[in-house]
Amino acid sequence: MGGWLRSRLQAGYERHVCDSIEDGPRHVAVIQDGNRRYARSRGVDPSAGHHEGAETTEAMLRWCDDVGVRELTVYAFSTENFDRPPEEREALFELIATKLREFADAEEVHDREVCIRAIGDRQRLPDHVREAIVYAEDRTGDYDRFILNVALAYGGRTQLLGAARNIARAVDDGELAVDDIDLDRIETRLYHRPLRDVDLIIRTGGDERTSNFLPWHANGNEAAVYFSTAYWPEFRKIDFLRGIRTYAARETSWRRSRARRAVALLRAMGETELADAHAILARFRTSSPIGDRSTTTDDGESERPAD
Repeated sequence: MGGWLRSRLQAGYERHVCDSIEDGPRHVAVIQDGNRRYARSRGVDPSAGHHEGAETTEAMLRWCDDVGVRELTVYAFSTENFDRPPEEREALFELIATKLREFADAEEVHDREVCIRAIGDRQRLPDHVREAIVYAEDRTGDYDRFILNVALAYGGRTQLLGAARNIARAVDDGELAVDDIDLDRIETRLYHRPLRDVDLIIRTGGDERTSNFLPWHANGNEAAVYFSTAYWPEFRKIDFLRGIRTYAARETSWRRSRARRAVALLRAMGETELADAHAILARFRTSSPIGDRSTTTDDGESERPAD
């Protein structure tokens, strides 16, 4: 009885949080940490933890769809993971190849029109993993409603270094002028197809660091970060929604700060510019959350409407 009530309360809370999200993130990136520690805590082989973690990844696609996320990037295998024991590495490669093919054939993936893409140095991956990547990308390449990026043999600094070398060669060969180097040209050399800027990074497993993950799209966009103590196989929808609320709270705080800066600007302006300042402030106010829309007096003081 207690378990039934707890699950009903959790389901109700999940619906409440989903309904309260008005402007959620469009691109979420996940560092799926804790698979091995989860397995050790249960006295089983590390591969068992990775298999259960893969099930969480599948569920994550549905959770993202529920709150309007349109791009998900999962950190499946980093460049540092090549240092793991060969038997563990091979088991993980086998799982990745299997899951890529299963995802590409899954009815739910096609119903949701999920485009699967791999990012990273795929040349470092075994042949059967590269073949699975090609299969998944070919099967889902025409979709654009939702994008699933699988980071494989990925390292953010390595990716940036590769782009820098690519551009340097293009300049040296006379194919590109230095003055023509811009953000778009760098991005096209980072990935075969562009990624959205990352709005939210989620890391499970208790560590509070972003581990060289998508620095161009996440740090450059000042992405919100949510750290969860749950191991990835234990990560639940309610944990995901807490991450979404972290993003929403950060956005609300940012909008409030912007409105406060507008108030400070209004105070500093002379009387002849007051009308223009009020017009500027009104534009800021309309983009602020409903709960933060307060009226402002001519001397710049904020007055909230009476309850």
